[in-house]
Amino acid sequence: MKLYLLFYSAIAVTVLTSCTSSKIPPQPQAETRQANPSQKVVTLGQNFQTVIGQTIYVPIYSYIYHGDDQRIFHLAATLSIRNTDLTKPIVITSVRYYDSNGKLLKQYLERPIQIAALASTDFVVERDEQGGGSGAKFIVEWVAQTKVFEPVVEAVMIGTDFQQGISLISPGRVIKSQNNYKPSTSKQGS
Repeated sequence: MKLYLLFYSAIAVTVLTSCTSSKIPPQPQAETRQANPSQKVVTLGQNFQTVIGQTIYVPIYSYIYHGDDQRIFHLAATLSIRNTDLTKPIVITSVRYYDSNGKLLKQYLERPIQIAALASTDFVVERDEQGGGSGAKFIVEWVAQTKVFEPVVEAVMIGTDFQQGISLISPGRVIKSQNNYKPSTSKQGS
């Protein structure tokens, strides 16, 4: 009986060893973020005439509470800015991240970026960054030189722990608008 157990143990070790041999393809390297070809850094000079723009408040939860003892569940957040206009670009002038007390934690843009028609960009708050708290927020400012459809600005938060997964979406809310659009008043055929 012991001989059979030794024999089957040897087979199991052989099978396990062959599974961990060089036949398993190497794991892919961590992907580095590529520059988004649909966005470019721009300079807003004196010739830049803003026709429309907004300041948008986006609630962020870097953690939430769970359980009766209010344990903390940490979340990663992705802010997504999507240009919904079919033909015209928009310019993102500022993306700022604040904590629960209204203290500025990070300015994500050094210079404005232009987002092409139907393009999008995103900004990430890592799960390990816990300074924002449960009342964190992004303030996003955008402008355009022509009348455009408003972008969709929202955040997705996600976390996984102890075989649990939590995800939620937080839509942005316009807190300030700028609209200098003036339709043409000239009449044809005059």
